[in-house]
Amino acid sequence: MTAPHISPPGDPTHLLPPPDHTSSPVTGWTRAHWEATADRLLEGLVPYASPGFAQYRLPGPPSHSGPWSDGLEGFARSFLLAAFRIAGSGGRVGPGLVERYAAGLAAGTDPHGGERWPPITDRAQPMVEAASIAIALHESRRWLWDHLDDRVRGQVTDWLGGFVGADVNDSNWRLFQVITEEFLASVGAPHSRAEIDAGLARLDDWYRGGGWYTDGDGRKFDSYNALALHLYPVLWARIAGPRAHPATVARHRARLREFLAVHQHFFGSDGAPVHQGRSLTYRFATTAPLWAGALADATPLPPGRARRLASGALKHFAERGVPDERGLLTLGWYRPFLPVTQRYSGPASPYWASKAFLGLLLPENHPVWTAPEEPAPVDRADVRLALPAPGWLLHSTAADGIVRLVNHGSDRFPPPPATGEDSPHYARFAYSSATAPETPDAPGTGPDNHLALLAPDGTPSARGRIHPLGVSGGRAASWHRARGHRMETVSVVHGPWEVRVHHLDVPPGTPVREGGWAVADDTATPVARTGPCQASARRADGLTSAITGLYGWEGAVATVTTAVGTNAVGHHSATPVLQLDDGARLLVTLVVLSADPDALRTGAGASVAEDGTVEIRFPDGTRERVAPRLSAAPEPSPGPAPGGTS
Repeated sequence: MTAPHISPPGDPTHLLPPPDHTSSPVTGWTRAHWEATADRLLEGLVPYASPGFAQYRLPGPPSHSGPWSDGLEGFARSFLLAAFRIAGSGGRVGPGLVERYAAGLAAGTDPHGGERWPPITDRAQPMVEAASIAIALHESRRWLWDHLDDRVRGQVTDWLGGFVGADVNDSNWRLFQVITEEFLASVGAPHSRAEIDAGLARLDDWYRGGGWYTDGDGRKFDSYNALALHLYPVLWARIAGPRAHPATVARHRARLREFLAVHQHFFGSDGAPVHQGRSLTYRFATTAPLWAGALADATPLPPGRARRLASGALKHFAERGVPDERGLLTLGWYRPFLPVTQRYSGPASPYWASKAFLGLLLPENHPVWTAPEEPAPVDRADVRLALPAPGWLLHSTAADGIVRLVNHGSDRFPPPPATGEDSPHYARFAYSSATAPETPDAPGTGPDNHLALLAPDGTPSARGRIHPLGVSGGRAASWHRARGHRMETVSVVHGPWEVRVHHLDVPPGTPVREGGWAVADDTATPVARTGPCQASARRADGLTSAITGLYGWEGAVATVTTAVGTNAVGHHSATPVLQLDDGARLLVTLVVLSADPDALRTGAGASVAEDGTVEIRFPDGTRERVAPRLSAAPEPSPGPAPGGTS
């Protein structure tokens, strides 16, 4: 008999099967690990169920929709997980699982019952949960829907039918309507084919090429591209069957295939997803399209690589206490951490992570489960990837397994003339798989990966709306206005390094501050080091953030800003910072985030020619040139690299 895999006390991985490094040489995780994790999550919810199992009211602060809606959310999102587990095992699940959700459906849709769900009304949260229930009913149909009596089935379709004719938020919510009404069509209930078609057409409006959708009008690029905008079309096609137009299905699959070729680069070698955007408490839900591509035969990834990426992410969180000792997913990233949540986040919101278990619908003998794991891109070589549609530039390094995402295009602002507010999860110059942005309670924005003009009281300016200027090769550029002044930045990446060339239209005497990456640790504050025009913060495991002023920073004060309780990755955080009381109109800065000592070598520099061209020298001697100034452009596009040629 194989000895059980023993993990440290408090580590939920001690409840898992032993690792299998023959079939899964990278992660050691197999389908059995996914099933065991699903079972633990489902069992952890039982103590919080209402008597009729229609609501799961979990501990934690309520969402803006209130506890009644939050309890429905607990049912709907966990029902999604239960359905994948039931269908994936051919109904061979633990005692009571099917019965529990059948009872919950009956009680929740009884319009006169004490556990009835809130109705589906215009732009209300039950719309979101209805889609999860519809998907779960379809996927578990043989074991659940087909065995409900006619009264309960009528109650369910009456409740879901609240979607027909309702006003829906013009975002990924349009797909909730598509899913729900397609399920109604599949069971012969009233629905609107025009609303289904309109929702699918709206998705086409948001497609920006290269596999990228914006989540509604504007520049709203984030993980919703993976866990919603590509996922729901695949699930819709499964529900629609022959009712789905072949050309529409083919179009969605082609876009998914193109997206997955990029999405595979968004996971670090330790399995961590890039930490950017909203709803980060859904954690490993970003793996859902990896399975969706296999389900829809719409993936360019070898099956062993797809599993390595998905299992790597699930294992990453499991090794960091997710789920917790109660078997619950909490509002946070690793530990509970409310700044990664939004007003709509309730105690059960994290259970949208159930989407990650979509792979259980694939049979045990499918290649995605049987093929040996293959290394991820970040495991094998350094990668540099220009993503013009979202305005991003990705660069990862095999030596430390870190993925970095330079942001010159996603701000989540509504289209002008509407205004918005900065979010630390969209406004930073860069994000990564190893860090999270600072989320301070104090007014203003954190110093990390941000260039700010400082008010007399020290309050930093916001980045505001990002105006992309282009992404190509190893560089990306954008401009924004800070307190009325234009700030233009070109980022040039090479290996682990990023050099930022800033052109500032500011008057003399304007104080300027720029920060590098925030590194965080639960046990101790990262070690700070400072020198002339340079600062660094080093974590105990060697992960280091460093910033160096290469040009225009003469006389700057180099410091390391520390904080407690402001970072999702760890309780203690530190950010290297440069501050200049009389900011120059041209600043050149080197930032680096790495656990590889070789990346922290000295030798970088910058000089400016008479015509204003900036010549950059990276620490390894590689040289690049950046033109004096870029002209404004409304949208990023491929073509000549921004700022000149190398």
